[in-house]
Amino acid sequence: MMLCRWRAAGKYRLVTQEAPEAKLSGGQSGNTVRQRMKITGVKTTLFESTMSRKHGDANSPGGRTKASHLAVELSTDDELIGVSLASPTVRPLIASICDGILVGEDPRGVKGLWQRMVDRAFKGGHDGLINDAISALDIALWDLKAKANGEPLYRTLGASNNRVLAYASGLDMPLSDKELSDYYSEMARHGYQGGKLKVGLDQDADIRRIGIMQDALSRNSSRPMLLIDANEYWSPKQAIRKMREIEEIYDITWIEEPARRWDYLGLGRIKRSIRSAVCAGENLDTLGDFLPYFAAEAADIIQVGAGMTGITGALQIADAAYGFEYPVTVGGSPGNFQAHLAAVMPHHMTLETQDVTSGPVFTTAVTIQDGWAVCGDKPGTGIEFNHEELKKHAVEKASPGSGPSPLGRRKGAGLYDFPPTPEEVAMARGTRK
Repeated sequence: MMLCRWRAAGKYRLVTQEAPEAKLSGGQSGNTVRQRMKITGVKTTLFESTMSRKHGDANSPGGRTKASHLAVELSTDDELIGVSLASPTVRPLIASICDGILVGEDPRGVKGLWQRMVDRAFKGGHDGLINDAISALDIALWDLKAKANGEPLYRTLGASNNRVLAYASGLDMPLSDKELSDYYSEMARHGYQGGKLKVGLDQDADIRRIGIMQDALSRNSSRPMLLIDANEYWSPKQAIRKMREIEEIYDITWIEEPARRWDYLGLGRIKRSIRSAVCAGENLDTLGDFLPYFAAEAADIIQVGAGMTGITGALQIADAAYGFEYPVTVGGSPGNFQAHLAAVMPHHMTLETQDVTSGPVFTTAVTIQDGWAVCGDKPGTGIEFNHEELKKHAVEKASPGSGPSPLGRRKGAGLYDFPPTPEEVAMARGTRK
């Protein structure tokens, strides 16, 4: 049924009529477009995998070797399944939101369902764990919508191009100088012309290691894109002082999160005091969180991603940034699936990618070709779970330290220089007793 508005005797009336059966285009005669789909439930599986190398930053220089994720599978009565990956901590919230809002609804009405989820969380706010849960469900809904359309997500989102420029992100604070060189040299062999180094603890080491990254990436460009990330470790004054010294030696494209995420005034001071661009916003949750950034001109480049209340929320933030003529960069993601989001953003600069392959638990259709992320042709996000491997890697409880920031904010952050301790070095090198 659909409502039709018609005019008679100067008045509008609403009448109903049957919607005609729609035919699929593209030579699929005899088939009809799905008139109705219903969400029937959600299944979540906690799993843990071993990383190809240690990951760490200024707040966890010892690094971690394991990563825990929640596999989310949103089922329908049409046998299509929408998938995403989430933080293990939101498992009960995902089930509660799905049962209370999504079950029985057509998953193709993604934006309307997103609004219902956000509105339901109005009083307490849709940030924190609520944001993470809504994000996971929104990604799965978009995956379902694209699968129902029989096309990759970038097409459903409206992109005309399936490839975006990418950079190599080592999450590399725990790596030795040789391991650092090996990583960026390997990424250079895949055509990368830019890389991002973790910095913040030891200025002399940071300056030396930026040079190592630059040398490795110079095989593809005489002026590789040099990005550095302090992970909110510095105060504004520290950031200005350290960046001015680094800028005497290197041409840095951007410094990421040089101060706390909420300190938009401090970020603005940094931006106006250095030559490099300030890139920020990675750990904000909603469009409302970004409004002070725009008002205070706190950053040069805005970070967006599907963890910002889902794909729907990320696109809202990207559109707002576009209105202020800020370039955006999309962050790292499992299987680099966020290349689909980046492809639809006309002001997207470069995509964070940490690896060129995926692990055993899931595969991805996104490939790296000559330093570009190419979305592929599989319907949806291109993420597919290997259920045999998922079962093998399933755990009842995530291991301590398997999350992205296992130790929280490190002692001395924003206060004074505090290089890695012998214990942290031993942890990074795998020699801790």
